[in-house]
Parts: sequence; C-alpha cells; structure tokens
Amino acid sequence: MRALVVEDDPRIQADVLAALTAAGFRAEPCDDGEEAWFLGDTEDYDLVVLDLGLPGLDGLSVLKRWRANGRDMPVLVLTARGAWTERVEGIDAGADDYLPKPFRMEELVARARALVRRAAGAASAVLRAGSLEIDTVRKQVALSGQPLAVTALEYRLLSYLIHHPDRPVPPTELLDHIYGDEDAREANALEAMIARLRRKLGPGVIGTRRGFGYFLEEAAP
Repeated sequence: MRALVVEDDPRIQADVLAALTAAGFRAEPCDDGEEAWFLGDTEDYDLVVLDLGLPGLDGLSVLKRWRANGRDMPVLVLTARGAWTERVEGIDAGADDYLPKPFRMEELVARARALVRRAAGAASAVLRAGSLEIDTVRKQVALSGQPLAVTALEYRLLSYLIHHPDRPVPPTELLDHIYGDEDAREANALEAMIARLRRKLGPGVIGTRRGFGYFLEEAAP
C-alpha cells in the first residue's frame, strides 16, 4: 500500500513515516502544499495523511483541489486546530477522517488501515480470498487456517492484491505500490517474487491475465 505523508514538522513526519512503514505501507514524505497537490494529482496513492497547516498552499486548499479534479484516494487529515467548525470544514472538503494533534501513532495506524479497508469495501481487519487470509493488524498470512511465512515484500504484494479484488493488477502498478526506493524495482524481480509465492501458496491462488496483470483467483468477480 502506497501512502503519502504531507507534514512540515520534521519530527512528526519522521514518526508517521516510521509507523506506517512498520505497518506495511510504502510511505513517502512531503512537506510543502504545492508539491503535495502536484503529487496527489499525478500519482496514485492508497492513502494520504495530510496536515492542514502547510507552507506554500494550506492543506484544506490542497484537499479541495484534489477532490475537484476527481482524485478520490482516502485522506486522513491531521490538524492542531481545536475549533470543531474547522474539522467539519475539512470533512466537508472531502477528508475521510481527521486526527487532532497530539495523537498516538497506534491510533493513526489503526485509522489508516480502516480507511484503506473501507476503500476496498471491507470492514474487518482480516481480509479473505477463498482459502487465503490476511490479518492487516498483525501482518500475518494464513492459508486454509495455517500460518504462512512470508517476507515483508511478499506481504505487501498479497495485501495489495486482496485490497483490489475486482480487477487484475498490472505489474507496473504493483512495482509502484509495494516497492520502496531502496528495493529492486525491476519487472523480473516482481516475477521472481510471484513465482516464490506460488510455490508457497500452491496452485489456484495467484492468477495471471496475460496483458493485464495479476489477481487472486478466488477473489476474482
């Protein structure tokens, strides 16, 4: 899952990035409103954590521009403002949730997971596709009720596929959403990971639609 963290306080930004990364997100930083607007308008994110008090362009204006342009990614607003009217303004502008400062990182991560699940049409923290089960809180994978050992990247890949059950996911999209800047991003590395997962999962779990991408077979429509 790819997350954009828009926060100009270096300490808070670093803490949020670390918490989301530990929760299995591929988290990217941004500390300027104009840059945030451009990134959110041109890149695909599964989640945005957006501070309202930003230099260049305030967070509320950024959010309004995104929604006006049809960008519908889940947005969790961070605000130090105490007035309830300003929080309502953020929700009315298109925010999916808000979190007043100061906050606990555990709560931010829980809200982030919930927003991503909601966007995928799921309410439970445990997602299922046939015999495959993913616990998004514990970051655990099970097959037919038996725990399955997977790497962090393998977990990200399975999590992304199970959050997008309605379509095959192209390799380029998987590369963007599961790999960090420090990871190998070549298509052959992705193919090798798919092959490893298929050996672990057995047949009939990860399917391929040639020319379109990968999908979880038992989650396909």
